[in-house]
Amino acid sequence: MPSSKPTKIHWDPWLILSQVISMQAIHYLTLCFIIPPLLGIFAEQTSLAYEVLTKSSGGAANVGFVMDWREMCSRPTIRGLQGRSQLGWTSFTGAYSSGKKIGFDALKNQTLVHMSEGRIDPRRGWCIAIAWLVACMIDVFYLFLFIRRPRLILDFVLTFVLNHVILTAYYSAALPSAIFFWVIVLGGAFITITLAEQLCVKRELEEGLAVGGVIADSEASGGRSLELMALSNN
Repeated sequence: MPSSKPTKIHWDPWLILSQVISMQAIHYLTLCFIIPPLLGIFAEQTSLAYEVLTKSSGGAANVGFVMDWREMCSRPTIRGLQGRSQLGWTSFTGAYSSGKKIGFDALKNQTLVHMSEGRIDPRRGWCIAIAWLVACMIDVFYLFLFIRRPRLILDFVLTFVLNHVILTAYYSAALPSAIFFWVIVLGGAFITITLAEQLCVKRELEEGLAVGGVIADSEASGGRSLELMALSNN
């Protein structure tokens, strides 16, 4: 007969820490594969070329599209814009990341700057938001494979959201203050939690039914063998 005592779960902090780091890294890696094609197809290309000049890294592959919350909200990432001519902005103080200046003081090719009233291309923000939601749906598969237990899904997803808020605030040197950012991030977390928990619960039920069926069969066969032994003895 199987033991009726509950199985003791061993708490392993190093395993949990490695799972948190792995899920965070896999989510960002997934975004790195989704965002560049979307921006390359739907975003304004002159605006993407502007990223090459100001941040010395380029186009649709800029890390700021993953780590800077202002990109998702179509907010400018340049401080100190001064004026605009027919060819573009005449001067600016620079591009900043993590509170440090990483851009240039002037642009040699003004035709590559195509901005309006200090705002970046709004289609870029929608592309990043859609990529984020798609990555959240893919995270369901990662959680299903690596975390497995339904009761841990909520903790891991909320930890991921908290870590991302801290990282994006550090990268942009500003706390996320746009409602659009919170709607997308929390909405993606809700989708991930709901779908991942349902899949994990379904798997546990199927595994429980399979184990129960094996135990029931073994008990039935054992009972039949005892009956046969009793009849043979008689």
